[in-house]
Amino acid sequence: MLIALDPDSPVPPFEQIRARIAELASTGAAPVGMRLPTVRRLAEDLGLAVNTVAKAYRELEAAGVVETRGRHGTVVAASGDSSRRAAAQAAAEYARRVHSLGIPPTEAHSVVEAALRDLFSEP
Repeated sequence: MLIALDPDSPVPPFEQIRARIAELASTGAAPVGMRLPTVRRLAEDLGLAVNTVAKAYRELEAAGVVETRGRHGTVVAASGDSSRRAAAQAAAEYARRVHSLGIPPTEAHSVVEAALRDLFSEP
């Protein structure tokens, strides 16, 4: 995830982070279900205090852009888009199903890619 801060901007760093993640989510560059870096990791990467990044994440969560899933981290939310929400739910169900079948993630990913390729390349 590409987040760069402008040190010369009058916009506070937490707001730059919030705005960038919101933009990535709204354009699909950060798709529904994408896991964000941990607060600590992003703070370290950007050279900021943990509380600065935590504030941005809290505001994003309050706006429905991201959701926190406890130990599973913070992910991009469906943000009210019913088709994207349905796709995220179907993907989660698929992931649970292939996991229960003992299929490794790389193989499960290949199965999805093949299915999408077949569907979208139809004449």
